[in-house]
Amino acid sequence: MAVGFSYPLSNINDSSMQAIKAAGVDCIEIAGISNLVDQQTNLKFSREALSAMALKAKMATDKAGVKIWSIHMGFGKHIDLSELDHQKHAKTIAFHQEVLNMCRILQPTIILFHPSWYLGLHEREARTRALIESCKELLPQIQQLGATMVIENMLGFELQKDSLYERPLCRSVQETEAIFARLPKAVGSAIDMNHIKNPEKLILAMGRRLKTVHIADGNGHEENHYLPCNGKGQNNWNAILDALYAVDYKGPFLFECHYKDFSQFRTCYQELYQKFLASKK
Repeated sequence: MAVGFSYPLSNINDSSMQAIKAAGVDCIEIAGISNLVDQQTNLKFSREALSAMALKAKMATDKAGVKIWSIHMGFGKHIDLSELDHQKHAKTIAFHQEVLNMCRILQPTIILFHPSWYLGLHEREARTRALIESCKELLPQIQQLGATMVIENMLGFELQKDSLYERPLCRSVQETEAIFARLPKAVGSAIDMNHIKNPEKLILAMGRRLKTVHIADGNGHEENHYLPCNGKGQNNWNAILDALYAVDYKGPFLFECHYKDFSQFRTCYQELYQKFLASKK
């Protein structure tokens, strides 16, 4: 597989992209989009400024030969696709549409969204309906870009976060399957290996709808975002790779984890892949 990782928009320049390419990284997911909006869902930059940011990033990646694989769209309570308040919902959709306008310059293959922020108690069905409607609103614009919309699974080992909040949508294999059965068929799956215990089960459940991944290790109960090769996590990477091949996954091995330097990504992927091959002998 190609090797990629998540990298902030604000850090993309000629120097960083050349260093990334020299480290054997093929592609990036652009992160940091949440920083473009304030807590009242107001854009911090003009459309012209956003276009300038995008053009700078695109020129730097093209010059270095690094592909922009995906855009990790902004997330948080103030830009939640499952928002129930009509006015807040409208502002959320408007923000995402402005970022999608910027994506015309960036030309990603994948545009990734979180399904929700934390939910109030007993809101899951209403929030699911709101998520589906948001996806239907944004999907035509994404398709016009020639990109694929994907929804990421979220950490949710137990239903309630505390006495006030439930965990986000797509918190389990069963719930993710049920939600995807109601989403437009053109919406694909993004699976974060740090958000669920035994992620290979979700990979197999999503099948051909799986379009991209976030590679990180963890214990299924916390946002650990460990580099898989540091030995701290509990994921079975042989089972994960086996599942990725079983569903004919075509995307990159895209890391979203803590790291010290860019060279760790290709080295770690090669280590995991060699162990996987050895397990097959």
